[in-house]
Amino acid sequence: MITDTTKWFTSWFDTPFYHILYKDRGHTEAHAFMDTLTSYLNIPELGTILDLACGKGRHAVYLNTLGYDVTGVDLSENSIKHAKQFENDTLHFEVHDMCKPYHKQFDAVFNLFTSFGYFDKDEDNLNTIKAIKANLNDYGFGVIDFMNSEFIIDNLVPEEIKTVDGIDFNLKRYVEDGYIIKDILFSVDGEAYKFQERVKAFTLDDFKKLFEKANVHLLDVFGDYKLRKFNAKTSERLVMIFK
Repeated sequence: MITDTTKWFTSWFDTPFYHILYKDRGHTEAHAFMDTLTSYLNIPELGTILDLACGKGRHAVYLNTLGYDVTGVDLSENSIKHAKQFENDTLHFEVHDMCKPYHKQFDAVFNLFTSFGYFDKDEDNLNTIKAIKANLNDYGFGVIDFMNSEFIIDNLVPEEIKTVDGIDFNLKRYVEDGYIIKDILFSVDGEAYKFQERVKAFTLDDFKKLFEKANVHLLDVFGDYKLRKFNAKTSERLVMIFK
C-alpha cells in the first residue's frame, strides 16, 4: 500500500497513474479556452506567459503555437522531464515551487485547471498569489482558473469506478475540514495503491480575501471557459483575472 501523508501532490502527480486516470481531459476545450483567454487579455504578439503548475505542458505547448513566448513550471520532476521534449527557442520548462516568485516577469501568469489550494499551510496559498503578483510586469495579468467549490460540493459523486487502460480506479469523494477530497484506490500487477487528492474548497469570497492580503486587484470573474458570467450555484468554473 502506497500512501503519502505529507505532500500528496509531490507523489501522486509524479506517478504514471495520475496521467493514465486523467488522460481523457479534453484538448479541444483547453485549446478553445486558451484562444478565448489570450484574445480577451489582448496579450501582445510574442508576449510572455508563465504557465504555473503546468503539468506535462499541454496548455503551454498550445500557447506557444499561438505565437507566445511561454515558460512552464511545475513541482513534478517527471512532468517537467516529459514536457522538456517540446522545448524550443520560445518554449521552456523548469521545476519550480509556485509558492516562490520565478526569476522573471511576464505579460501574463496562468494558473489553470484547479492547480491551487493543495498546500498544507494556509500561508502558501497567500504566498502563491504574492508570487504571481511579483511575476507580472507593469501591464501583466494574473489568471487563476479554479473549480467552483459550491457547485462541485452540491454535485459531488460520492463513489464511482473509472476504468482506464485496464486499471479500475475506485474514486471516493467527500468534504472534510474545508477540503474537497478524492481517495483513489486501484491495483496494478497484484499491488494495491492508494492516493488522495485534497483541494481547499475556496469560494470567490475566500479568494477576494487572499487578493486583498496580497495587494492585488480582482478585475473580472467568469464562470466557464467561454468567459460567461459567474454564478455561484450553476457555474462549473471560477476564472479570476487580476493584477
